[in-house]
Amino acid sequence: MSTPTQQLAAQGVSIWLDDLSRQRIQSGNLAELTAERNVSGVTTNPTIFAGALSQGEAYEGQVRELAAQDAGVDEAIFSITTDDVRDACDIFLPVFEATGGVDGRVSIEVSPDLAHDTDATVAQAKDLAARVDRKNVLIKIPATKAGLPAITEVIGAGISVNVTLIFSLERYAEVIDAYLAGVEKARDAGHDIANLQSVASFFVSRVDTEIDKRLAAIGTDEAAALKGKAGIANARLAYELYEQKFAEDRAKELLAAGATVQRPLWASTGVKDPALPDTLYVTELVAPGTVNTMPEKTLQATFDHGVIAGDTVTGAYAEAHEVFDRLAAAGVDVADATQVLEDEGVEKFIASWHELQQTVATALEAGSAQAAK
Repeated sequence: MSTPTQQLAAQGVSIWLDDLSRQRIQSGNLAELTAERNVSGVTTNPTIFAGALSQGEAYEGQVRELAAQDAGVDEAIFSITTDDVRDACDIFLPVFEATGGVDGRVSIEVSPDLAHDTDATVAQAKDLAARVDRKNVLIKIPATKAGLPAITEVIGAGISVNVTLIFSLERYAEVIDAYLAGVEKARDAGHDIANLQSVASFFVSRVDTEIDKRLAAIGTDEAAALKGKAGIANARLAYELYEQKFAEDRAKELLAAGATVQRPLWASTGVKDPALPDTLYVTELVAPGTVNTMPEKTLQATFDHGVIAGDTVTGAYAEAHEVFDRLAAAGVDVADATQVLEDEGVEKFIASWHELQQTVATALEAGSAQAAK
């Protein structure tokens, strides 16, 4: 009997873990999840690192060393996080090689403070790629208006990118165009475009959280009937758009020249509404050539009791369009909701980044005090 995670992988879904810590690396847990739960990559963000550092005794020695070197807070953060990402990249190197570079990827994010600064995002993305210095790293860049040209520039420099914080179909179309423009730029600069990989991280559960709140405020029976449906419908329509965009002549020409598609990645797949099944954003978003990045709780729930019933996306486009028609008829402004989510997403990551800075600043002070004794 195959496990649900094996069945997911067999359907063409790559399972990535949405978490990383030094303890997870050093204990062997990350390698164990790869072997036993079909995990084939890792994503990180400032919230994840803030949590890891606030609890992690594994960082104490490095923090003392950085304190002795009088390292600044941001320099310390980048030293700590790039070390973790580099070590994770090494753990996933066999997966990277076995999949021809498709999986075995580890993501690290540019500072959220730069989300509205194109040039600074490009500079930091290049710096992070150089610091990690592993071919299986992905640099995360948010899909803000300022992020779009940065995505093109960074991919054009031959660096693989995870585009994050995508909520709307309109923005997703712009992300695909930014990717294709980047591949064209890389090709023209002489980079091997076959080695470039990108994923487009489309957020799911947060869409339900925001739209369900608006449906509750509307208060009609029709609004109540739509609760918990928007996130999956939105993601399914994103996959429809992905299929359409990569079937167009511009993309086909690049693919024929050796480029790879930019895979849709389902992010924010932990279920926040206890009334919904805890594997909902996994089992209802099974489609070939996708990535599902899961918090460990969702990964374990999927392994334990996920029911994988084949492709649950490509045959459901009409149903997804109908959900959007019904949302509009009920009075939900989906475009406004997704813009609010993008703005909030950036602000939440900025808040986590500042929390991370404070955690590291406190640790550096403690390290300096200890060294002075």
